[in-house]
Amino acid sequence: MKSNFEEYYCIYWVFTQLCNDHCDHCYNSSGPQGTRISEADCMAIIGNLPTGLKQIILSGGEPLADKKLLYAILDELARKYDNKLFITLQFNGDLLNTKVLQTLIEKGVDRYSIASIDRYHKKQGARKEELSELFKSKGIEFVEDQPKITTEAKENDILSRPLSYGFFGATEDMWLGGNWARGRALEKDLWKKDGTHNFCAIHSGARGFLGHESKDVMQELSIQLWKINPCCPGTKVPMGDARKEKVSEVLQRMSKHEVMQKLNQGDIYGVGESIGISAKEGLERAIATGNVCLWCDEFFGNCYDMKKQKVKESKVYTRKLNI
Repeated sequence: MKSNFEEYYCIYWVFTQLCNDHCDHCYNSSGPQGTRISEADCMAIIGNLPTGLKQIILSGGEPLADKKLLYAILDELARKYDNKLFITLQFNGDLLNTKVLQTLIEKGVDRYSIASIDRYHKKQGARKEELSELFKSKGIEFVEDQPKITTEAKENDILSRPLSYGFFGATEDMWLGGNWARGRALEKDLWKKDGTHNFCAIHSGARGFLGHESKDVMQELSIQLWKINPCCPGTKVPMGDARKEKVSEVLQRMSKHEVMQKLNQGDIYGVGESIGISAKEGLERAIATGNVCLWCDEFFGNCYDMKKQKVKESKVYTRKLNI
């Protein structure tokens, strides 16, 4: 396992849960009254990001609903990384216009990822053609999948680098609606009830957050506001506080423990093997709870102390997992 995490591939940062919409499937309960953190907190978080970070994905909430904060973040990222960081903006597109897009280009956004082309969002993809024309008017190319990250073009000329946009949305099998047992999706009963569906092992799950031998597995973690997580849905207790701790130091601490190494392998069923819970028992609990995220919550809530990285001394936890 790596001993120095100052070189890191990608961080997914939800810097605001403020949103112009109030979608039933939202995993972090974003909306017009969504949770926000201060600009000072955001600047502290940027200060604690790995110095060798390759890519950051800024999301929400709706980033453009917190536009002043977004612009301040982009300015600080440009300063820290000398305009060489690859920046993806993931947003719903509702608030985008020509003036805002030009500002985003000038402030260094490379990839525009519209995450609202589905039945859960208010406009349900109604602006797709309009947004496509807007991007094309600025010479931004449609690329369906996230392009391979390279900093070479950015180093040469930030204003003439290749830019791209793409669309996606929630489906019954993938991403928010019908998958994560979190937030409003859990409240509205839209989560995927299949404990054999191992989201931990695929993109945006925990697999590879510490690093992976396969080049097909992206090294990525998520920061929900300030909470450092091994995956986008997030563990019941975060790994650390990005306002107060260097992300690299949190990862170094986590990498020493077998429980976190299992998450890094995407093995949510075997996460408790080092403390006497078999993978068979883990699978049984995932099936019983209906979702791997709920089994993960149970594990870190009742069986294992994330902060102390040790077994919980709790009457609730038994060898038979009678929880």
